[in-house]
Amino acid sequence: MNAADGTEHRNPPGDPQDPQDAFRTLLHAQRVWDIELPAFDPDGAPDEPLPLFHRWFGEAVAAGQPEPHTMTLATADADGRPDVRTLMLHDADPRGWHFASHATSRKGRQLAVRAEAALNFYWPSQGRAVRLRGRVVPAGPAESSADLHAHSTGALASALVGRQSDVLESAGELAAESDAAWDRARREPEAEAASWTLYVLAPDEVEFFQGDAHRRHVRLRYRLAKDEWARELLWP
Repeated sequence: MNAADGTEHRNPPGDPQDPQDAFRTLLHAQRVWDIELPAFDPDGAPDEPLPLFHRWFGEAVAAGQPEPHTMTLATADADGRPDVRTLMLHDADPRGWHFASHATSRKGRQLAVRAEAALNFYWPSQGRAVRLRGRVVPAGPAESSADLHAHSTGALASALVGRQSDVLESAGELAAESDAAWDRARREPEAEAASWTLYVLAPDEVEFFQGDAHRRHVRLRYRLAKDEWARELLWP
């Protein structure tokens, strides 16, 4: 900041010390798919998306993809403003793709108002992505409780802390609440978190994306129409 006139001082564009220029140089130096990518023949794909998702997930695990169950969830609030976050897949079965959170969290409140969402998986080890859109339905209390207790002590402790998306006054407050939750989770492994909810996204659209080093990407989209899946290829 220039003390004389209050203006912000920046190095001229092109100066290697300019933070914006350094960022752009770093950004443009990044490369994608400098590896051998798997082939994908959409003609051999199954009639429904779930078996293909199961297959691709297994292949991502076999390829050493870190955290292949990590996905991005997009929702919208009452005003239609989009929101997005990263969370874990809990299951994928004929009902849909499962994830969980507190009903009182931001995502839980948004889903209560607009019960539709989108999911995205990205597995760079194979240049693959899977996108889904559809309606989200909360599971019942019994199934939500079973989901809560199917995971680690740490996951239960985190759920017991609750207050997800609330404003945090200090790190010390979180530490105290977390320590108490860990103690309770160890003493009471069947403890309940009342707002914990399992959600199921039942897709009406699923896209499988296979990257190609020559940018001739394969995009296979499944669309649900009258209880049957239609398949179509999309331009990259």
